[in-house]
Amino acid sequence: MGLATTMDLLPAAREGRYGVPAFNVIGVEHAEAIVRGAEAERAPVILQLSQNAVAYHFGAVEPIGAACRELARAATVPVALHLDHATSRDLCERAVRVGFGSLMYDVATASFEANARAVRDLGRWAHLQGVGLEGVLGVVGGKDGLVAADKRLTDPNLATRYLAETGVDALAVAVGSSHGMVERTARLNLDLVAALRAAVAVPLVLHGSSGVPDADLAEAVRRGIAKVNLATQANAVFTRAIRDYLAADADIVDPRPYLSAARYAVIALVRDRLRLLGSTGKA
Repeated sequence: MGLATTMDLLPAAREGRYGVPAFNVIGVEHAEAIVRGAEAERAPVILQLSQNAVAYHFGAVEPIGAACRELARAATVPVALHLDHATSRDLCERAVRVGFGSLMYDVATASFEANARAVRDLGRWAHLQGVGLEGVLGVVGGKDGLVAADKRLTDPNLATRYLAETGVDALAVAVGSSHGMVERTARLNLDLVAALRAAVAVPLVLHGSSGVPDADLAEAVRRGIAKVNLATQANAVFTRAIRDYLAADADIVDPRPYLSAARYAVIALVRDRLRLLGSTGKA
């Protein structure tokens, strides 16, 4: 148990038709809560740090990355470290030096040819380091100015070609979700999920999962999604717990009580999501 890699976890999830959640980490409280929730459910989990989160930490992946690594090492369940939505080769290299076992290189808005070329080139380097690479084909709205109307769904025929040209270890697909949704009203094309699973032999990744209704999310996993990215839901419960605590005690100055409340709220969410995705007991 302890520190694992995403590529240790996802093939089993693909084969077993359950989902491994990748929760985005903002601060150490998030990472602690994610690991504690996974341990309580005896489930594998992924600590995911986005390029935007690194920017929040003044551009330094090393301190927060090292904290995540040490939490993973001490865990009683498999915990992987993943760099999400990276657009910089330098950031990828720094994350690998810290101990991240997989990277998502995001050039989704480029042409197919430019996307495949950039991902193939980074993938050659990543594989020499023993690091897995997640590519993305299609556009999921809701991030960096992209709106829902910008979504371009993933074509299974292009996905087959993309896999052959890039050699990625996992493929993020656009099937109807959007980043940053606070209401769970996204509608997935579940038939497309099944078609993509049949078309490519690597685990599929769903971004923007926070906006997907529970029934659709569970069905997407049954049809082929192996890695489920979750950020907005965890941020929402974290923030709500702090807001409620401060509303009840406006005179508090010690941050530990309200951060503890936020941490416990995320633990509860993590446990709930693990059960929904069928990964409880898979560690």
